[in-house]
Amino acid sequence: MSDHTAYIIGVDIGTSSTKSIVRGMNGKILGVFQQAYLTDHPEPGYSEQDPEVILNAVIAGIRAVVAEVGGAPAAISFSSAMHSIMAIDGSGAALTPLIIWADNRSEPQALALRDTAEGRLIYRQTGTPVHAMSPLCKICWLREQQPALFARAVMFPGIKEYIFHHFFGRWVTDHSIASATGLFDIHTLRWNDTALGVAGITAAQLPVPVPANYQVSGLSPVLAATMGIPADTPFIIGGSDGCLAQLGSGAMDAGHATLTIGTSGAVRMAGKQPLTDARGRLFTYLLTDDIYITGGASNNGGVVLQWLVRDFLKQPLSALNDLVSEALHTDPGKLLCLPYLLGERAPVWNSHATAAFIGIQPQHTPAHFTRAVLEGICFALLSIKEALEETTGPVLKVSVSGGFTNAPGWIQLMADIFGQEMHLQQESDASALGAIQLAAGVLGWQDVAPEEAQTVFTPDAGKLAAYRKKYKVFLKLYEQIEESLAGE
Repeated sequence: MSDHTAYIIGVDIGTSSTKSIVRGMNGKILGVFQQAYLTDHPEPGYSEQDPEVILNAVIAGIRAVVAEVGGAPAAISFSSAMHSIMAIDGSGAALTPLIIWADNRSEPQALALRDTAEGRLIYRQTGTPVHAMSPLCKICWLREQQPALFARAVMFPGIKEYIFHHFFGRWVTDHSIASATGLFDIHTLRWNDTALGVAGITAAQLPVPVPANYQVSGLSPVLAATMGIPADTPFIIGGSDGCLAQLGSGAMDAGHATLTIGTSGAVRMAGKQPLTDARGRLFTYLLTDDIYITGGASNNGGVVLQWLVRDFLKQPLSALNDLVSEALHTDPGKLLCLPYLLGERAPVWNSHATAAFIGIQPQHTPAHFTRAVLEGICFALLSIKEALEETTGPVLKVSVSGGFTNAPGWIQLMADIFGQEMHLQQESDASALGAIQLAAGVLGWQDVAPEEAQTVFTPDAGKLAAYRKKYKVFLKLYEQIEESLAGE
């Protein structure tokens, strides 16, 4: 292999965009391409996407970076957002849009199952909390609410499986994505009989589970020509964005957590055991077949800021960065935000949770509201980190990634609220980089690990007491508001 072709493409299929990153054998980033797309909300609680748009974004991304770098990639490896599901008929046509993680329509099915003996068993065996995010609950909704459509469905894939089927004509899913469906036993690495029974489907209606290092080749000449690559280019199926962010951040040692904020947010740690939380607050997903990622995800990351700017403040999204910068130089005083705009996953697992601003005074400006949102997102992630420590042990180091790292002041705010250093690698695309590292291992490459250069954000000890006081109020307000609204 010549130096010219010694590169791997990592494709991260995210909620708001697909990003393709090229990394050379020497560890250098050689090219990046990102293509955004929209989420549709046709009814309250619905969050859907067009799988063809995402498929085209993947093809366009690969084509663009290959054209930019030149030569043929050594491999193409994939990261993908979790919990997506769609129904496919016998001809391979989509019967539904892609129903994504943020979709809450199956909350009644989740509530009916969660506290039953079956629900508790499914959580222990699959590591996925019973919640409207999970494909298990979404399939239950389809069976109950759209029985005619459900009866026509022969396959229930997620977005990465749909793309691989388009590329290679086979239905496969990696163990990492499968472990986030609520349908996959993380102990036996097989589809779970109890969950299949609840969903009313068979294992044959789900893609074949394969390890994260599974590779396939054999693109059609037309597809290969469209992407500008040889038809025999190896494709590595990879894993989920959350698990690969752990690998891409170099956070595989004990006590080393990752904190990611993109559209949503999460805090995670790696371990050798499939730990589950006694209170059902955390997920446990597979990275590879001997590495488990335990943590919690929040529905409400950057999406809350986008709503604030576009819908609440009625400003263009192009103003977001300036508003964040101004907010970080503003003291919001007692203004608090519960950021549960899209309901919430960890640690409360309440699809009906609502957002709120509390403590509004006449002097509060858009910058104060923005600051309150930033703090609220940090507080929500702190509550996940505390639940994680109860299950896995102390968090000794935190590495950060995701879109929020483009605002250094926000990382500093996180450090101040957590009372811990935040470690930022030079690159923020940890999921795509994790996919590349996974492929490098398959190829036998030894020298594409993340660069060690980091920026460390040290907490201001003088602010910790005030933030902890505010955090306690934050937790209490959620409990009080949810109790007050429970009967509505």
